[in-house]
Order: sequence, then C-alpha cells, then structure tokens
Amino acid sequence: MSNPHLPAGPDETRHLELLSEHRELSEPTVAPPQSNGRGSARTWVLASLLVAGLAGAAALGTFGWRVADQRDTALTTPDQLAGLHRVVDADAAQTEEDLRTAIAAGINLDDSVAAIYRSADDADRPVLVFGGTTLIWQPERDLDTLIHDLATDAATEEVPAGRYGGVMKCGLASDETGMFAVCGWADHGSAVLALFPSRTVEEAAPLLREMREQMQSRG
Repeated sequence: MSNPHLPAGPDETRHLELLSEHRELSEPTVAPPQSNGRGSARTWVLASLLVAGLAGAAALGTFGWRVADQRDTALTTPDQLAGLHRVVDADAAQTEEDLRTAIAAGINLDDSVAAIYRSADDADRPVLVFGGTTLIWQPERDLDTLIHDLATDAATEEVPAGRYGGVMKCGLASDETGMFAVCGWADHGSAVLALFPSRTVEEAAPLLREMREQMQSRG
C-alpha cells in the first residue's frame, strides 16, 4: 500500500494512468440531440394552418359585417325620381302588379315595390323599376338569375354600383318592340331590376344609380 505523502514509484504511476484511461473509456458518451426534420416540418404546417385560419376568420368577419350593414334596407317609389315622374293610372297599376309577380317568381321577398316613371317631355321612353327587400346571401348570383329569367338573351356586364355597394349589372335585351337596356342591383338586403326601353346601357346605368340613391335607405 502506498503512502499518499510520498512520491509514487514508476509502477504505481503507470497503474494510476491505466486507471484514468479505464475511467474515461467507461464513462458513457452522450450524443447531442439530432433533428430528423419532422419537428421543423410540423412547425411549418402548424404555422400555415394558423395563418390560413386567421385569414379565414378575417374574411368571415368582413362578410358578416357586410351582411349586417346591408340587410336592414328599405325601398320607396316616390312620385318624383331622378327627374322623372311616376305614372299613376289603371294601365300602370296593372303593369306594376305584373312586374311584382315576375320578380316574385325568381326570389322570395319580404316587401316588394314596382313603379313606372317617365319624363314629361319624353313619354316614349318610360322606366319600369321593380324589386324588393329581403336577406340575400349571394347578391350577384341572385341578380344574375333575375336578369336571366326576365331577359334570357341579355349579355350583362358589371357597372359601378354607387355608394350603397353590392353589385350592379346592365345589358341589352330585345322583345317584339325592339331593343331595350336592362339593369339591376343586388346587395345583402335588396334586389331591384329596371327596364329602359329605347335607352342604351350607357344611358341606363347612371340613371339607375341616381334612382337608387333616392329609392334606397338603410338603418
């Protein structure tokens, strides 16, 4: 047995070296953690789903706000509208009833309106306007359906809808009397069509926007 206070001899020094080497070899080697790429991929997938979910929620929120803003809509047919006066006689009343029936066949309305307007010095170019109010989930689809049901040959194009928004479309159609412009608008609270005999789309579109400003209200 060696004395710890005395220097170790050659054999004892060699013995200590062997013990040290044995201890180093015996200690377990801990390898650093390695990524197989699955954790990173999972993170990207979760991040993508989160972004998509947030985008979907934002779109749904915008849609819901638009529906809430537009659904509470009212329509009127005043005696004077966009520089035109309303025609009030038996023939006009019968035509208005026919127009109400025509639009009711394409969409269920809570309230409906119909009226015929003309200028005092231009009796040959009346404007027939009819429609109503209800909750509409897909305004453009319903507007396309209404126009197609009324004028199957009308090739419509979208035009500016004005401050009330929604969608407005105009096109040319024909019947036994000749060509006429047909225009309409729809939003989440109303759908209205107008017929413009002897008028072009370029004349009809701004006229309907002006009529809408005076016919429609919200809130």
